[in-house]
Amino acid sequence: MSSGPSQATRLVELALEWDLFHSPDGHAYASVAMGEHRETWLLRSAAFRARLARVFYQVEGRTPYSQAIQSALAVLEGNAQFEGPEIPVHTRIAMQHGKIYLDLADDAWQAVEITPAGWEVVRNPRVRFRRPRGLLRLPIPARGGSLEELRHFFNLPDERAWRLLVAWLSGALWPGGPYPVLLLHGEHDSAKSTTSRMLRALIDPSAAALRAEPRDLRDLMIAAKNGWIIPLDNVSHLPHWLSDALCRLSTGGGFSTRELYSDDEEVIFDAQRPVILNGIEEIVTREDLLDRCIISYLPHLPDDQRRPEAQLWGEFNAARPRILGALLDVTAAGLRNLPETRLPRLPRMADFAIRVTASETALGWPSGTFLEDYGENRGAANDLALESSSVAPVVLRFGCEVGTWTGTVGDLLKLITGRVDEATAKQRAWPGSARALSNLLRRLSANLRKAGLLVTFLPRRGNIRPISLERVDGTSSRASLPSPDQGSLQLTPVPGPLNDDSGDAGDATEPGLLDAAGESDAR
Repeated sequence: MSSGPSQATRLVELALEWDLFHSPDGHAYASVAMGEHRETWLLRSAAFRARLARVFYQVEGRTPYSQAIQSALAVLEGNAQFEGPEIPVHTRIAMQHGKIYLDLADDAWQAVEITPAGWEVVRNPRVRFRRPRGLLRLPIPARGGSLEELRHFFNLPDERAWRLLVAWLSGALWPGGPYPVLLLHGEHDSAKSTTSRMLRALIDPSAAALRAEPRDLRDLMIAAKNGWIIPLDNVSHLPHWLSDALCRLSTGGGFSTRELYSDDEEVIFDAQRPVILNGIEEIVTREDLLDRCIISYLPHLPDDQRRPEAQLWGEFNAARPRILGALLDVTAAGLRNLPETRLPRLPRMADFAIRVTASETALGWPSGTFLEDYGENRGAANDLALESSSVAPVVLRFGCEVGTWTGTVGDLLKLITGRVDEATAKQRAWPGSARALSNLLRRLSANLRKAGLLVTFLPRRGNIRPISLERVDGTSSRASLPSPDQGSLQLTPVPGPLNDDSGDAGDATEPGLLDAAGESDAR
């Protein structure tokens, strides 16, 4: 006598009533009708397992075995992978057919659809969103608000800092980067953490509003996969691997690591995310990350200007719907003006600069205001990169004093070492070889170029590679090392093997990090 289909078979039959599909990265999903809306569930998530067990109990009146659920999931994943369509799945923000979608993460699975004509809250958006654990709901946006209402909640030093913060926030709502890293400095009690929390709450609220610096690349990947904005709080040290990884999150690049519980399977995550860093000290010193930063120094907050946390957040949450609505208005204006927006020059992070410039009219700024503010901020970042290096100021002074000079990298190392005291020459940061100096100059090339010194690696003569220094004028940097009118440093690599002490071996790349393809100075 037949006992009927097994529990696993019955589970598969029940789940096949849902739409199964897979994402481009190979994960299997189900699109489940829930009343008047549809929900997207990752098949291997605990939430989907619970949903499947609940449906089984409702139909069969008994609980399924864990092994039956596991067997059913294997079959369902195969169906999603080989029979289901490929559909992108997004976290919080997406773009399709020229429209931007912002997931409100509410129980009705509503989203905001932003077009050049405006925005509206829609049920069943055209794109598929996933809901990672910890993702919190956004308020229903209200019309008629103004971003000026947000100014009341931030402790900023001046009008330029306010405009740059608004620019970063408006750029973070676009689904494609690049995204500059917002770097907030300030002493204790300057509201760095509160500012970070509020910025995230406006677009991507999360149960874990702020994060400590990740322990490794896997932790950073998980954070980027499960949220839109990555806020790292009270950072005191930024290791080189994390600095490089944040560069990739900012302007695009791949992250790869071995999949857990496998010997040779690799997980690759390719994404761009807005990042916030805050700390007391000037934690970012590597010039490649500094070049991607918007830097703000928050002033001391006097005691008579403090408000109780409950009052502050009560006022902020009451204003959030209006502020979000105003931010959506700015984004719609950016979409509308983008096709006709042209910049007189393309700075680094060009796409970000174009989008903010396209939104200037909605922000009430005169044309060109953002580019001026952004250029000033990037000049400050360039100065900080030079000041953070023990080598750059010495090379800059030497090159600008002599005007022109030709020799080898080894010759240059001897000359600049003779210009510093013994304690400086023994520091770990001071180059101990010509190769190390060459690597440092390569990393600092753009910064020194803006400061007024042109450096060219000349063609090899046997095992010797000559290098020339030339002072040039027309600097765009505000650097005072050694004076405001002293030109810039450019390294021009010459093809050929880089295996002698006077050469310039490239920087080592952190294992597991894939370089972004096709990155240019305009990004």
